[in-house]
Amino acid sequence: MASAKGVLPPGLIIRSGRWVWTTLWQQMMAKMAPPSQAGDYLRPASQFRHPIAPDSPYPPAAQRYSLIVSYGCPWAHRTLITRALKGLEDAIALIWVEPSPERGGWVFTTPFRGCQTLAELYRQAYPDYRGRATIPVLWDRQQATLVNNESADIIRLLNGAWQEFATQAQVDLYPEPLRAAIDSCSDRFYHTVNNGVYRCGFAQTQAAYDQACGELFDTLDELETRLAQQPYLWGETLTLADVCLFPTLFRFDAVYYGLFKCNRRRIQDYPALSRYLSQMYHLPGIAATCDLARVKQDYYGNLFPLNPGGIIPAGPDLSWYQADVGSPAKSPES
Repeated sequence: MASAKGVLPPGLIIRSGRWVWTTLWQQMMAKMAPPSQAGDYLRPASQFRHPIAPDSPYPPAAQRYSLIVSYGCPWAHRTLITRALKGLEDAIALIWVEPSPERGGWVFTTPFRGCQTLAELYRQAYPDYRGRATIPVLWDRQQATLVNNESADIIRLLNGAWQEFATQAQVDLYPEPLRAAIDSCSDRFYHTVNNGVYRCGFAQTQAAYDQACGELFDTLDELETRLAQQPYLWGETLTLADVCLFPTLFRFDAVYYGLFKCNRRRIQDYPALSRYLSQMYHLPGIAATCDLARVKQDYYGNLFPLNPGGIIPAGPDLSWYQADVGSPAKSPES
């Protein structure tokens, strides 16, 4: 049947709309998640990596430093977990931000130092900085400056730099004999799991997605085998490697499985990983760092290129990990 006079053919409308949306999507994704030439997501490196040490410009002290964090961010979640396990709540305060797609980045829930956005605070501390304003941030209130914005550095600092102020100083998540192994393990799982889910979700070509997805689930299969034989990644000892893995597993079924297309299997489909996730969740202080409703809001509500309608799904039911499945062989205090 011929189309009505003056009405564009449906096929032309669909092709035009698809071209416009694809072009805009590629432009938005390139801003949010810069790709390689092959379409693989490239996470920019952190720029501020100063230590906390007695002989540095930033010596350890109670109530001098703050962490700028958000419940939704898995990298910030690492620092919240380490702070809780070490008992540093009274020594290191928290400053909260939340994502704003309208502002194109993190905004303070309460204005801080006259700044509404994290980008403004970065520029206040470093006027020449033109990079991304990321969290977590270790902030020095005394010098009014950004000390460190690399989560891997910050969790090591939280484990050791504030020992005299930690109420759980006996907890050592980075023991000297295991440090090389922990670093190697964390680096590998960072690429294929922690950042691997983002490489799936932010992939801009089929080939980039297929590679990232294959590496992700190959590693999850390996982790399932390892954790079927021991409570933590390094046997009986809870380490920073576990602290790095947990935030990704916690978000996996609710966010990465659907929104990021990591949908070969759920964590719930892995018996050992499920037990591990639940046992980690029930360690002292960790549950208080987990806000799944906020996590879903931050991902589904704010990643417009991946979820244009902003609709937040009702499921899945993740009450299974909140049920205590039994304690690990040793608590972190052991």
